[in-house]
Amino acid sequence: MLSFQTCEAARLARDPQFDGVFFVGVKTSKIYCRTVCPVRQPLSKNVVYFPTPSAAEANGYRPCLRCRPETAPRSAAWNGTFTTVSRAMKLIEKGALNEGSIRELAERLGIGERHLSRLFRQHVGATPLQAARTIRLQRAKRLLDESELKITEVAFQAGFGSVRQFNATFSEKYRCSPSQYRIKRRSSHKTE
Repeated sequence: MLSFQTCEAARLARDPQFDGVFFVGVKTSKIYCRTVCPVRQPLSKNVVYFPTPSAAEANGYRPCLRCRPETAPRSAAWNGTFTTVSRAMKLIEKGALNEGSIRELAERLGIGERHLSRLFRQHVGATPLQAARTIRLQRAKRLLDESELKITEVAFQAGFGSVRQFNATFSEKYRCSPSQYRIKRRSSHKTE
């Protein structure tokens, strides 16, 4: 957390670098603002600093209607629908679509399946299943490069449901089987 002096200097300068990094609470009005808020500056003795809008609201402060601190940079509202896609990608990376469905993923995010697909097309340029497939392939390729695991173990650790599915997906993407890929990589390292 930043010191009171750092926050105070940023507030008085209305420094945009600190916009969304912390929030200014005014004790007398019980309103919290962004560092760049154009309202008249309160006295230092009437100011308290919060790391997030949630922290300010938990302490009984309400958002300023002028600078709208809940939409500050780095906040969920400022990032808009990309926040939902980011959360979805983290869940996919943890294996949400390895055994679960898109419908289940959408439910975890609190949105509909079709809306999730639209958001992925907008922000990722691919469907959730295509994103999951790419993540699995990248993980498998890394395991093939960096480990001595058997192909079967690589397939399951990467999140594939079967070795056959892994072989088919890998061959389609890299135009060789996982074992052929590993042999090529090893021979190219020997010649270097």
